[in-house]
Amino acid sequence: MTDPVWHDDPLGFNARGRSRTTTREDHIRDMIRMVLFTSPGERVMRPEFGCALKSLVFAPISDPLISATQKLIQGALIRWLDPLIAVEEVRVRAEEGQIEATVVYMIRDLGERREDLFQAPVPS
Repeated sequence: MTDPVWHDDPLGFNARGRSRTTTREDHIRDMIRMVLFTSPGERVMRPEFGCALKSLVFAPISDPLISATQKLIQGALIRWLDPLIAVEEVRVRAEEGQIEATVVYMIRDLGERREDLFQAPVPS
């Protein structure tokens, strides 16, 4: 399931100005989104953070490219989020300036299996 909210912090304010929190599951989903849609070099203090998912849109789509991108994403998720999640499967699709990545994973401390779809338009 995809929502229009790009990222919500674990702590914040609701529409009435009161404090609110997000669930652990939503926070982990947000961290996955951060890894997927942050390009390496984008963060000054962690230049190797993220993966090159956005660059997929600029290459001709082929089965070998999709396969390599899935491995790239899986490797980035394992590198940055392995203590929190166990990645089971990654599926990628790109078309008309939009990227879709489906990640199947288990939240380690909860033993809960999830499958989430992450979508993002790529600016031209």
